[in-house]
Amino acid sequence: MKNPDPLVPPLVIAVDGPAASGKGTIAKALARHYALPFMDTGKLYRACGLAVRLAGHDPYDADAATRAARTIDTALLSDPDLMSSLNSDYASIVSSHPAVRAALFETQRAFAQAPGGAVLDGRDIGTVIAPDAPAKLFVTAAPLVRAARRHAELMNRGADQPLADVLADIEARDARDSGRSAAPLTRAADAALLDTSDLGIDAAVGQAIRLVEEALARRGQHSA
Repeated sequence: MKNPDPLVPPLVIAVDGPAASGKGTIAKALARHYALPFMDTGKLYRACGLAVRLAGHDPYDADAATRAARTIDTALLSDPDLMSSLNSDYASIVSSHPAVRAALFETQRAFAQAPGGAVLDGRDIGTVIAPDAPAKLFVTAAPLVRAARRHAELMNRGADQPLADVLADIEARDARDSGRSAAPLTRAADAALLDTSDLGIDAAVGQAIRLVEEALARRGQHSA
């Protein structure tokens, strides 16, 4: 990470978008490009969902989910089941509880306020966690494209789930994430839209960097 200059505003980049849109890959690349710390906020909710699962609780039980969010074991962040399709559903469900989001809010906000800046990806970074971020991206792709990407990931992990089922899971998660009352998935008014449906990784990252630079230029802020 660059040494923060007290005369230069922190470079905070908020990257939001639905599941399997490519936002995580893009956010990590932006963090490398700008030498900034990175947080995948979705992993916090996945860890919460996994804790609920391991305890045998119902993810719709707000009290159980909130207790899990307040006492997350960081070892769960590297659990091999963290990124499973089933745990994705648990993460989406527990994240709909306002008390869970409140419990994880300060952790995310503190990271976003790190000296020098940070890159965070999630679903409410530009709208709730870092609404004043100088650069915001909303990364998306067509549902079938996202389902195909997630299906390929699952196949690589040895999980043979039909593409139709993966698409149904993606659409159900989109509905939950966009329809929840607490911090729903939505594009911030000042977030640049990046549709990765027809873009490879390199092209998507290049486009993201260009959009960040344009956002900083509009604010009269430089990246270095």
